[in-house]
Amino acid sequence: MKPVGVVLAGGRSSRMGGGDKGLLKLNGVSMLERILAIVQPQTEAVLINSNSDPMKFEEFDAPVLADCVPGYLGPLAGLLTGMMWARQYHPRATHLLSAPCDSPYLPGDLAARLAKGLAGGEIAIARDSERLHPTLGLWPIAFADRLAEDLVCRDMRRVRAWLAQFPVREIMFDAACLQNINTHDDFAALSG
Repeated sequence: MKPVGVVLAGGRSSRMGGGDKGLLKLNGVSMLERILAIVQPQTEAVLINSNSDPMKFEEFDAPVLADCVPGYLGPLAGLLTGMMWARQYHPRATHLLSAPCDSPYLPGDLAARLAKGLAGGEIAIARDSERLHPTLGLWPIAFADRLAEDLVCRDMRRVRAWLAQFPVREIMFDAACLQNINTHDDFAALSG
């Protein structure tokens, strides 16, 4: 069975000066549209996690939900939102594929390659030769309660810190397909 997916677009984009980074157009196509075109064929269904007005995303063929916990708690809140949505609307799903809204060149076999890695770990996370990409992974939906407790009761905010509690398989990808856009310089370099 394919996983369900969540595109993490709930941040404040402070390094870009604010706004909805996923709606920025790269060569005429929004990054979110690019990511959905890649992720939707690899999943049963995809949720857009955004704390902005959901009407901004009405052109996309995906539901939109704000973080299920208040306070802009970061990507872990988006991950929890995806897990809770999966539990409610896709109860047979066992895993959630997460992708950030600012990585427009993801590979078409992302979910399959991450799933292969699950044999040796409970969570599979993408990496390139330089670094880990902790918001790009395949997560057991059964971890939702643990994540909620760690996020709300233990005030855990960093994805890497949360990952450190579990066996994690790091799956190697070419750096070009994992590029993300965090600054105006990043955006200019990819759109030029």
